[in-house]
Amino acid sequence: MCGRYAASRGPEDLAGVFEIEKWEPEDALDPDFNVAPTKEVYVVLDRPLKGAEDPAPVRQLRRLKWGLIPSWSKTPEGGARMINARSETVHEKPSFRRAFTSRRCVIPADGYYEWVTGTGERDLEVEGKKKRPRKQPYFVLPADGSVFAMAGLYEFWRDRTLPDDHPRAWWATCSVITTEAETSPLAVGPEEGPRSLADIHPRMPLMLTPDRWDAWLDPSRTDVEDLRSLLAPPPEGLMRAYPVSTAVSNVRNNGPELLKELEGPEEGTLF
Repeated sequence: MCGRYAASRGPEDLAGVFEIEKWEPEDALDPDFNVAPTKEVYVVLDRPLKGAEDPAPVRQLRRLKWGLIPSWSKTPEGGARMINARSETVHEKPSFRRAFTSRRCVIPADGYYEWVTGTGERDLEVEGKKKRPRKQPYFVLPADGSVFAMAGLYEFWRDRTLPDDHPRAWWATCSVITTEAETSPLAVGPEEGPRSLADIHPRMPLMLTPDRWDAWLDPSRTDVEDLRSLLAPPPEGLMRAYPVSTAVSNVRNNGPELLKELEGPEEGTLF
């Protein structure tokens, strides 16, 4: 799954990486080293400019809220639960299938955090222990330091309780697509602990390599089977992972120190 990630790159950097044609300076976000659901995040999308006579799609960097609200939803409450969409079923789930065929995006990140559910913790749960032990968080990122481009979907939701000119009449939201975690060895792994992404968690965000960006963002591509072919996992051996401080487990903590690599799991955590 993807429940937390880091995003420190600014608009200028992202514009160069993704060949962005349009972004608004007033939409700039501060670097965020602990991005959590319901926060506003950057997404890259191809879409005609609002109010433009030319219907051709333009590559834009936009701010959207993380947690997709389907257009048909009566209330926005469910968005916090729809932060992820499974690649295996995204084309058929009512909440995602319309966005899958027409509103796809890339969600740029430095990498994502995942917490290990280790053998020791499972044993304690079996024994009926009430106090849950601390999980060790890991930061997962491209081994070459490039942008981690997560496949995503976006949607627009209209709050019918507000007038058209109200600033919150329309909500723009997004979701990260996930896939099965790689079982192959990490390109760079910790000296002790997990040897593959699957050892950390059974799911991972679907990373799109640059050769798939244009096809994924192209709104003219609507054939379901054609689009599903773009959901194939990236080549193996591109990722690294390392343990980080359990401070990231608290969403109120935010700063570059959260990305500091530890020599090993923190004392008192389980793997």
